[in-house]
Amino acid sequence: MLNMISGYVALHRSLGRKFSAQDRLLRLYADFATGFGDRYTNVQRIYDWCHTSSSQNVARHRFDTVRNFSLFAQAEDAGYEVPPAGVFGRGKRPRPTPTIIEPDQVRAIMTAALDVPPQDMISPHTYHYLFGLLAATGLRISEALALQCTDLVEDGLIVRNGKFSKQRLIALQPSTRQALEAYLAMRKKLGATGSDLFVSIRGRAPTKTRAHVVFVRLARHLGYRGPTGKSGMRLHDLRHTFAVRSLEACPPDREAIAHHMAGLSVYLGHASVANTYWYLEATPVLLRDIAAASEQLYRGEAA
Repeated sequence: MLNMISGYVALHRSLGRKFSAQDRLLRLYADFATGFGDRYTNVQRIYDWCHTSSSQNVARHRFDTVRNFSLFAQAEDAGYEVPPAGVFGRGKRPRPTPTIIEPDQVRAIMTAALDVPPQDMISPHTYHYLFGLLAATGLRISEALALQCTDLVEDGLIVRNGKFSKQRLIALQPSTRQALEAYLAMRKKLGATGSDLFVSIRGRAPTKTRAHVVFVRLARHLGYRGPTGKSGMRLHDLRHTFAVRSLEACPPDREAIAHHMAGLSVYLGHASVANTYWYLEATPVLLRDIAAASEQLYRGEAA
């Protein structure tokens, strides 16, 4: 187990994280479990160890740390057991597990958006291009809806309404710029007015709630999401997908990965690079693939 912990910690440190607290807790758990002869994580042993904590918050922190490690370790060796989430409560409302949206699903949703009523008006085109921009750039929906026509500049898009009032400039692929210019031409053709970049028939940007409702209805209609009351694909998953695809494209080099994470954090407008690491932890397959690439690199260096 200690070798697996060392690999897990080394992976996170290769990505630029200190990971000291997690390293200490995992080794404390390993000492506890080894005393019972365990070679792998064991659900009941995790519970027993967490129950020795001095408070509920400490127990929850211990549990989450070992559970995240167990998810990673089980991808390498099925002998590691993973306990269910939330056994010791949740300090904050948990982030939903992201749905990675496939390119053909994005295209299908964008196409279906063109059938949103009222036809022969600007709204169907607004949702078509809005969803396309979110998929192509990873913008938050609030950032996209706050864009003004004047924010499309020669160097890209000026995002003025970022989280924590942060402003940034994001570069655009030529195809994305052409799509936005096509949308502006459609606005002019249909006589849509207003300073907001994306507008409804009232000349103002749709609300976040309305954009979410339209997206979910389209996803449900296309069979990408279950019936009302069931969780599934969400509008925010376009942002998740952008981040994960970006990380998947990262070259298997420790320094390159660290630089990529830092750059992606700025691009996405995260307050801290720690928020960007969540995309790794929330996507075990991606974490496993990067771990495999890092191990291969390590073996090459050792040779």
